[in-house]
Amino acid sequence: MPESPIRKLVPFAEKASKQGKSIYHLNIGQPDIKTPQIALDAVKNNSLEILAYTRSEGSETYRQKIADYYAKNDINVKHDDIIVTTGGSEALLFAFGSIMDVDDEVIIPEPFYANYNGFSTASGVKVVPVISKIENNFALPPIEEFEKLITPKTKAILICNPGNPTGYLYSKEEIKKLADIVKKHDLFLIADEVYREFAYDGAKHYSILQEEGLDDYAIVIDSVSKRYSMCGARIGCLVSKNKQVIKTALKFAQARLSPPTLAQIASEAALETPQSYFDDVIEEYVERRNTLITELNKIEGVKVGNPKGAFYCIAELPIKNSDKFAQWLLEEFDVDGETIMVAPAAGFYSTPGVGLNQIRIAYVLNKESLIKSVNILKEALKIYKD
Repeated sequence: MPESPIRKLVPFAEKASKQGKSIYHLNIGQPDIKTPQIALDAVKNNSLEILAYTRSEGSETYRQKIADYYAKNDINVKHDDIIVTTGGSEALLFAFGSIMDVDDEVIIPEPFYANYNGFSTASGVKVVPVISKIENNFALPPIEEFEKLITPKTKAILICNPGNPTGYLYSKEEIKKLADIVKKHDLFLIADEVYREFAYDGAKHYSILQEEGLDDYAIVIDSVSKRYSMCGARIGCLVSKNKQVIKTALKFAQARLSPPTLAQIASEAALETPQSYFDDVIEEYVERRNTLITELNKIEGVKVGNPKGAFYCIAELPIKNSDKFAQWLLEEFDVDGETIMVAPAAGFYSTPGVGLNQIRIAYVLNKESLIKSVNILKEALKIYKD
């Protein structure tokens, strides 16, 4: 199993904290936005006397309310098209296990969420990368590049929309291109849509479940973690209109018995969160993004993508190895007792040697902290020697 490029630096961060350093955590997508009070109250005020198992596919009332949520987003699914999972991570593992056998292949535009490497390794599946580049803001590579990679072992194309770690938001036209290719080659299209709400600059998220003619091919991965700032709830879901996929995934769900009961109660309540919550959160993230990108562009030798969704960006630095740089920041560098923790980007690629001079930054801190963080990065780059 590969290490997490995000979490493997934790021991160094803990040591730095014990030494008295203050750390700005730019390394992990843990929002500082408050969880909706309605979700917290649903657990606090619950009168359950037995914390019992729920159904393996998740409670029916919760799945029905998820279907209602999708309907508000112009996505037409039924409650029995949904399996509630222990986070989006489990939904991805269920999807891989349901549609692929050992040595099968999944094509993924990279850089991609680092744990896709772990999920594929755990499932005995081979990741076949198609590289997107910072020079064109990590847009979808030409369809011809996908076609070159398709073999008899290829079973699916996987995208994250909007993207982690790039913040790239796929256009409706790009989704249609992917829909055409999976239908042409009889593949599944898996879309990790956990950041659906976070689309900026007037852009709208377009789900693969909105695309006509894709019912047998589309599998969506979703989660409450980022949408409601409920990462610790560990509630996600797998959604597909393909009955055979759902039937097969349910066997995996039965093997782990059921998703957590209290977290489902909180997640069901969170669905009542008013739109004003999201309006405020998105406004805040747009301001944070603008602050971060503006400050990064002031640093000589730094190149940065401009995210259109989620709350991440990839920055290319004038260094050779961001793993060593990230560790050095924690062990040997500070500005007035403060330093930063970043995620080395090589772990978001499966192609060896790619992304070594890049880092992922999560702009989940307030604007003042982001400005201080970028200043620390600027001062660090002045003296760092590879």
